[in-house]
Amino acid sequence: MVDFQKAGKRALHTTEVAVLAVIAVATVIAILQEIALMVRNLEVTLADLLLLFIFLEVLAMVGIYLKSGRLPVRLPLYIAIVALARYIIIDMKSMDFWAMLAVSLAILLITIAILILRYGHIRFPYTDEGEVPEPPLAHKDQRDR
Repeated sequence: MVDFQKAGKRALHTTEVAVLAVIAVATVIAILQEIALMVRNLEVTLADLLLLFIFLEVLAMVGIYLKSGRLPVRLPLYIAIVALARYIIIDMKSMDFWAMLAVSLAILLITIAILILRYGHIRFPYTDEGEVPEPPLAHKDQRDR
């Protein structure tokens, strides 16, 4: 049973690394394609730069996951905000008031979610099994007085 668990964990880890490698390679290819498109058009637009920023965030997410083994939930939310901002920038002229309002509200809701997650992470930090959490800084300062 123990050998089966070790083999299962090893297989899952290998699969994770393989999929992350595919994501990283595909993202680099997408970056190169976008750069080639900008060179071919002899023009760089804000939408192009935001798309490259999204690609960089995806690469950063892969790097963080490989380094720490954890994926912070905030990173995909940051990517979503940039993607929605890019959508507004590209389609602003063809969007009606309600569509613009809906996308803006979506950005606001994601921002609020990030703030809530950040507050929760600071106030109630994650711990590994058996590890005693360090108290938040505000409480630590009050104890030192």
